[in-house]
Amino acid sequence: MNIDEIKNGIVIDHITSGKGMELYSLLKLDTLDCQVVIGKNVASRQMGKKDIIKIDADIELDTAILGYIDPNVTVNIIKDGKIVEKKHVSLPEKLVNVIECKNPRCITSCEQELDHVFTLTDKENRVYRCLYCETKAK
Repeated sequence: MNIDEIKNGIVIDHITSGKGMELYSLLKLDTLDCQVVIGKNVASRQMGKKDIIKIDADIELDTAILGYIDPNVTVNIIKDGKIVEKKHVSLPEKLVNVIECKNPRCITSCEQELDHVFTLTDKENRVYRCLYCETKAK
């Protein structure tokens, strides 16, 4: 299967296989008025198989979301059909309004306008906890 190259935009590459749709959803790519292509289980020499997202527009991406879902992704910035910049993301120390606390007793359940804030408490195991009630995410 061939997918046309993009002239100006962004390619989110090296996504762990199966995580592409989760990124698509959290980044709210469905709201864009441009071409967005998601490749799932694409062959990869490095990874065996991977997901990839191509966005035919120059937009701002929330790197906290990228790092939270998959800290190994690469973001390629494309200008005039060429990669002009490669960005590597990392596991964010803090997430704000990326995920919601599932604890029904958490203050964020009652106070609708309060931000959902999670902090990284265990980097090795990628554990995030709610700032307010310390409930573990996912």
